Amino acid sequence: MIDINNGIIKTVASLASKKRRDEEGLFVAEGAKCVRDTWGSFKCRWLIATRAWYDQCGNSSHIDKIVFASRQQMSRISQFSNPSDVIAVYEKPVPRVSRERVEAGLNIVLDNVQDPGNLGTIMRLADWYGLRDVFASRATVDVFNHKVVQATMGAIARVQVHYCDLQQLFDDYPGMPVVGTFLDGDNIYSSQLPQRAFVVFGNEGQGITPKVAQRVSQRLLIPSWPHSGLGSESLNVGVAAAVTISEFRREALKGK
Repeated sequence: MIDINNGIIKTVASLASKKRRDEEGLFVAEGAKCVRDTWGSFKCRWLIATRAWYDQCGNSSHIDKIVFASRQQMSRISQFSNPSDVIAVYEKPVPRVSRERVEAGLNIVLDNVQDPGNLGTIMRLADWYGLRDVFASRATVDVFNHKVVQATMGAIARVQVHYCDLQQLFDDYPGMPVVGTFLDGDNIYSSQLPQRAFVVFGNEGQGITPKVAQRVSQRLLIPSWPHSGLGSESLNVGVAAAVTISEFRREALKGK
């Protein structure tokens, strides 16, 4: 057990920047629930907390990592407007791809998704539906962004995000169907859906990029209701992902 010092404060505060997260190989999980959901899943560098939090919630697994800070010091390192009483600083894991797992089932692919909340939501639904791998273009928001970590509600401990060139990804798995959602696709509710595939979701404003769209072998539409075309222009990408993956799972159950 130690008290926080200026070096730790400076390092943790700098992790708001992706560049610094990459350089330090660290990321933060902030808040009692976020720490509880991720504790034990990542190697911890420091568990920074007020003495009041530790007296109430601390346990033997925290002893070697605990760093005590005042409320004022917590506000200096917090990445939220309302600082919490506990922040875990974890070492970034190195994601590993299991080719066998990828080829055996569904895999979400994100094409330039920018909003941290959307990525967190998609990881959470992947966790719910038993998908362990999400592949993302390098322009997709960083999974270790503090807002993403918070939005995953612990799913970051179980779902891996692999940043890669999507064209190369599809080349590496030539036998895998590539499915995408479009406004001019076939009705998802009347389409036959593969049980192993890459399922692509695009940018919030631009959708799936033209180069990736060219690789899509099955174009799907989530139809609006009624079919008059009146109403919202499109679905939020997190919502579209939830509807799509749910329908894939429903089809899988129907086929058993």
